[in-house]
Amino acid sequence: MSKKEEIKKWIWQHERYPNFLYDKEKLSSIITDIEYLRGLLDGYSRLFNAYDIRKIEIDILTDEAIHTSLIEGEVFKRESVRSSLQKKLDKEFDARSDKYATASTDSLIEILIDCNINKNPLTKERLHGWHNCLFEHQYSKLDKINVATFRTNNDMEVISGAIGHEKVHYLAPPSCKIDEDIKNLLKYCKREDENIYIKSAIAHLWFVIIHPYEDGNGRIARAITDYILTKRTNTEFKLYSISTAINSDRKGYYEILDKTTNLFKNRKFDITPWLEWHLVILKNAMQSGLKSIDYLVQKTKFWDKYRNYALNERQIKVINKILDKGYDNFEGGISTKKYVSITKVSKATAVRDIFQLVKFGCIRQIEGSSGRNTRYEVDI
Repeated sequence: MSKKEEIKKWIWQHERYPNFLYDKEKLSSIITDIEYLRGLLDGYSRLFNAYDIRKIEIDILTDEAIHTSLIEGEVFKRESVRSSLQKKLDKEFDARSDKYATASTDSLIEILIDCNINKNPLTKERLHGWHNCLFEHQYSKLDKINVATFRTNNDMEVISGAIGHEKVHYLAPPSCKIDEDIKNLLKYCKREDENIYIKSAIAHLWFVIIHPYEDGNGRIARAITDYILTKRTNTEFKLYSISTAINSDRKGYYEILDKTTNLFKNRKFDITPWLEWHLVILKNAMQSGLKSIDYLVQKTKFWDKYRNYALNERQIKVINKILDKGYDNFEGGISTKKYVSITKVSKATAVRDIFQLVKFGCIRQIEGSSGRNTRYEVDI
């Protein structure tokens, strides 16, 4: 055996793998925070009727689908994802008239719905089903890949960089180890004696380490995370999107995976930093979920207040667009130019509509804006 072959660089080569080491005491404080936030989410869920809860769930799942794909550089249109979800979850949705859903978004939604509501134990066949949904046409970009079956190659690498200047971030275990590794992982997912938040983070990491498929490993790892986390929710679907939170720190995601899986950087075989990062991301996701739900409460109060005002269809459309976007996310507020763009009316009509909205108290002028740069915000 050569010296090169003796070098153990990757986490799966460590003699203790897959018995991961971590300091549970370091995680206790953030787990307490997460339990508190989960309690708040459960409490909020009881404030809404079934129709409103389903609307919230569709919004959250739309974000989850879009962002788990964006992490891997794949872009889906929001209206396509939302239509695919509505076909499955909204009994009042007219699927026959839908123009937005695509075969790809339909398949992605199949995974998200299954990992959220199907509480049966994870199996190898179920993982293959998820993989089939991702690559039912058997291609990943230009490359034909094996679908719904584990890889057979022994040189599966995670690389980045331009052609001729590639950097290897990770080398996955040889294919002969996959079946046994997956068997152990699935057994771990069934365990009831592990904290669910720690379990979701370890399962995520473990699946990425195994890297059993030729492509799609990250998305399936995040689906496994969702599957585990939904066991601690009052609602059918969890009311937060962890993929959205991960995508907000995409660079950090890949950096912590790199530091954890590379034994040159993680000589103590300690995954505590990964667990801390994952739990912070989960906490952020829950906080964002609470913020979104709180805003829905405010939106409901807004329309309760202005229900009897004689707003025209254009005004209602603009207000709803701002509210649906999320007040903090409607950059720059509403202007005459934006109003014209949304409603396709003349500038004069837009000015009259805006003036009336200000008069009613629906919107107010943003402090410091004036003249051509006058902007308005919803008065909540």
